[in-house]
Amino acid sequence: MAYVALHSILRPGREEDYDLAHRRIPDDLLEAHLRAGVRDWRIWRSGRHLFHLVECDDLEASFRQLEHDPANERWQAFIGNYVDHMEPAAGDPALPLVWRMRDQV
Repeated sequence: MAYVALHSILRPGREEDYDLAHRRIPDDLLEAHLRAGVRDWRIWRSGRHLFHLVECDDLEASFRQLEHDPANERWQAFIGNYVDHMEPAAGDPALPLVWRMRDQV
């Protein structure tokens, strides 16, 4: 399993609307992500900046599978009203674990 970090930026003034849109995503979208090998996806927001942590088997394969999925296409059309752009990763977006405090205590 891989952990992948993504960074996106919201359109100005869309912060609260984005939060509301993510209280619960559509069930068919959740099912599509699970079928594509996405095990978990967490999003943190600081102002307009979104920080995503995705747990998946293979991010590229998951995104390829989701690319033409009808549930994902509907979601991307909807959420595109909130997101200005994705920031490109500075290298490999995979996050190898270096250290975790709870493993040491």
